[in-house]
Amino acid sequence: MLGIVVGFVFLIFSASSEPAQLYKNDLPTEHQSIQYWATPADNPVSRLIYSLESGEQTLLPSTDGSSYLHNLMRVFDIRANSQTLVFAQNSLQRAHISPRTPRAIYFNDDVAIGFVPGASVIEISSVDSKLGTVFFTLSTDSEMPPKFERPRICLSCHQGPATLGVPGIYVSSMHTTPSGKPDFRMGSIVTDHRSPFSTRWGGWFVDSANQLENHRGNTARKGPSDTSIPRSGGVPNLISLLRQLRTTAYPTSSSDIVALMTLEHQTQMTNLLTRLNWTARLWKAGDSNIDTLNAEINELVSYMLFKEEAKLLQPLKGVSLFTETFSAKGPFDQKGRSLREFDLRTRLFKYPLSYMIYTKAFDALPGSVRDKIYRRLYESLIQAHGNETIEILKDTKTKMPAFWR
Repeated sequence: MLGIVVGFVFLIFSASSEPAQLYKNDLPTEHQSIQYWATPADNPVSRLIYSLESGEQTLLPSTDGSSYLHNLMRVFDIRANSQTLVFAQNSLQRAHISPRTPRAIYFNDDVAIGFVPGASVIEISSVDSKLGTVFFTLSTDSEMPPKFERPRICLSCHQGPATLGVPGIYVSSMHTTPSGKPDFRMGSIVTDHRSPFSTRWGGWFVDSANQLENHRGNTARKGPSDTSIPRSGGVPNLISLLRQLRTTAYPTSSSDIVALMTLEHQTQMTNLLTRLNWTARLWKAGDSNIDTLNAEINELVSYMLFKEEAKLLQPLKGVSLFTETFSAKGPFDQKGRSLREFDLRTRLFKYPLSYMIYTKAFDALPGSVRDKIYRRLYESLIQAHGNETIEILKDTKTKMPAFWR
């Protein structure tokens, strides 16, 4: 239902010439150790709903036509400069989506908001430490009190191959017609920090302050008979979207490339954490095996360390303040270093360890699983001379195993 991050109703994996995410079987939402729908949700959105119902908090619409968007961003402490814009019509709200009115995504570490001008709902996803990603809608009818729903239909598209078999969100790259209609003859792929840049961002606007290597952002097929692969390398670099869309309908006028690359990393990381948490619970219940659990631990560790990251061939620079505000969140070690620091010369982040290690989703992993992760992270960083990264984590992460310190 929601499609907060692009890649919604019609995900199709790409031809063999392009990398596609490996298929994983769906894990059972109704299993006694998971109970995705029966377990009370405990995440930023569910807590907001409770505070609204109890009268502890109010949520008022804006007068600029964006309904509750601005106040949702305020409540969840989400910056407007995290905005990324997707014009591919692959949501149940596709009737409202076009290159002139793309869907905007705003995010922090555990909440993502999807907004389309003129749509009947605002889409929200929130990471729950027990349940994984939970999906909500909020009616944009400002004449009525705020009405949140948690539609079951969301998982018809948000639990499957694109999300590693657990409820989750993802970024996909697909070919579109000039109107934004998906063209599935060439398929679509899920992208993250490992994806070659030549396959990324089909159906997205991508703003950067310098010309990038070939990618598929800002482009569309010319028509039904066009079977070429659109690439933006020959297209003038977009620093502003003022000529592409009605920017006054959005909090800001950019679709920052650094924000989009951060979102790519974060969505896959969240799905890996959810998958490992659920697998560990199934293993404890006797419905999974230790080999599967260890394989998923190894997969998570490799991703956290950016082991297969696609290297930048030239320096990268965003067009908004996202780079600065994201980095400023810290936490910082005694020397002022942080895992949120960007590199943007040859890689995305300066230090090769995901900032998602600070999330509640990571801390919610069973203790024995976390200990194995810490051990493998430490061994990998020592071998790679990652002493700075080790020092940062020692100063900024609580409840570390004794061997780490």
